[in-house]
Amino acid sequence: MAANTSQKVTLWEFFQNLGKTFMLPVALLSFCGIMLGIGSSLSSHDVVTLIPALGNPVLQLIFVWMSKVGSFAFSFLPVMFCIAIPLGLASENKGVAAFAGFVGYVVMNLGVNFWLTAKGILPTTDAAVLKANNIQNVLGIQSIDTGILGAVIAGVIVAMLHKRFHNIRLPDALAFFGGTRFVPIITTVVMGLVGLVIPLIWPVFAAGITGIGNLINSAGVFGPMIFGTGERLLLPFGLQHILVALIRFTEAGGTMDVCGHSVSGALTIFQAQLSCPTVHGFSESATRFLSQGKMPAFLGGLPGAALAMYHCARPENRHKIKGLLISGVIACVVGGTTEPLEFLFLFVAPVLYLIHALLTGLGFTMMAVLGVTIGNTDGNVIDFVVFGILHGLSTKWYMVPVVGAIWFAVYYGIFRFAITRFNIKTPGRDIDTTSSAERALAGQVGKSGYNVPAMLAALGGAENVVTLDNCITRLRMTVKDMTLVDSAALKNLRAIGVVQLNQHNLQVVIGPQVQSVKDEMASLMSTAQA
Repeated sequence: MAANTSQKVTLWEFFQNLGKTFMLPVALLSFCGIMLGIGSSLSSHDVVTLIPALGNPVLQLIFVWMSKVGSFAFSFLPVMFCIAIPLGLASENKGVAAFAGFVGYVVMNLGVNFWLTAKGILPTTDAAVLKANNIQNVLGIQSIDTGILGAVIAGVIVAMLHKRFHNIRLPDALAFFGGTRFVPIITTVVMGLVGLVIPLIWPVFAAGITGIGNLINSAGVFGPMIFGTGERLLLPFGLQHILVALIRFTEAGGTMDVCGHSVSGALTIFQAQLSCPTVHGFSESATRFLSQGKMPAFLGGLPGAALAMYHCARPENRHKIKGLLISGVIACVVGGTTEPLEFLFLFVAPVLYLIHALLTGLGFTMMAVLGVTIGNTDGNVIDFVVFGILHGLSTKWYMVPVVGAIWFAVYYGIFRFAITRFNIKTPGRDIDTTSSAERALAGQVGKSGYNVPAMLAALGGAENVVTLDNCITRLRMTVKDMTLVDSAALKNLRAIGVVQLNQHNLQVVIGPQVQSVKDEMASLMSTAQA
């Protein structure tokens, strides 16, 4: 029984870490999407006709340059994931892991190409044969288009090879090839063999992904609600990125021919249409899973919840939580980062979080029913302007403020009623019992804006922290002894939430400044161990 529990914990941790590795390419995707959106919008004929000054040749060159640069991330998306996954999962020699990821992805596709050639399918330029076998040019190699899922599989295999062999010792005669140099070597051999297996097993994966897509699509207008609600429910566990990647980048999010190419995944379809000069307007079947669905909750609902929490706080405590709530609203509305607000009520009122998840999903469905077509990833005000307003009335961006205002009122009413009726201890509801000594300690902040030495002490000290990492808003760590962790002290030190996943794995929700806190804490730990 103990062994089974250990295995479950290991798988849980693995998927959390895997989801974390997605953040590096996804962050670049978000930025490139904005560049592509601005460039393509301001260089379009409709916008130039509306604002003739934008037709200046120099400005148009700048806008076209932005479009070209912005399209980079979407042209090389799979290889980016195959590099980022080993990079993120490796605990040391990360550069070698990333290099091996690129090698592994290329060699895997060369293996697939060899199999297709041996079977007599290649070489060919017959469009019907290529389409029937799902063959595309991948980094100049004719191979089966396995998309993001193939890149994830390759990245995970390479990460496992790196973990197993990065410190291998070979006999003296072969010592030159030992250690980190052995990783790309063994990767070449293993991924070459994987490439021979891919054509045999890929139909099974493709069928599974298509089944998930059919399940969501069979729900009609409630398909986006299933996705939006599921994403919110998975967020506290750090597993939402798995679902998001499945819909954004695989056949589960739909498949469409754009500019003569078959494109799969909601976000990939949207970006392909954005960069295709012959496409006017965006596919509703793709954008219904993208930014527009988040906007009712992100731009309206959560700010309404924040205002309700402010009004429900004790009058003498409102000035103390005002900065916390305002920074959370800014992070949500401008950055699309919701955890600083969501974790204020997730642990004290899980039912409220469930209602929030359902309302978020309902927002996805509402935007789809209204025919709004605003894409990208973040659901923030930047996406609203760049991919909504700048693309004209055809996106129906004007519905966002209307629905957002309704969501604001609904969230405010539900949260204010629930907090006062059930005496939910949201920020500012408790009587301040913090001692003067604790307040003085909490006031000793460093460059990160947090008292990191005190936070490290509340975690049981440097010797209690085995591993330390972070995602967008959370410190992720493994500790030796969970009983040494003082959750109350961490919250007094402005941690938004403390999530104890099991007896050794811990997450501390910080907010947008988590990277600075992590770097400062890692420096303190290195000094303590020296």
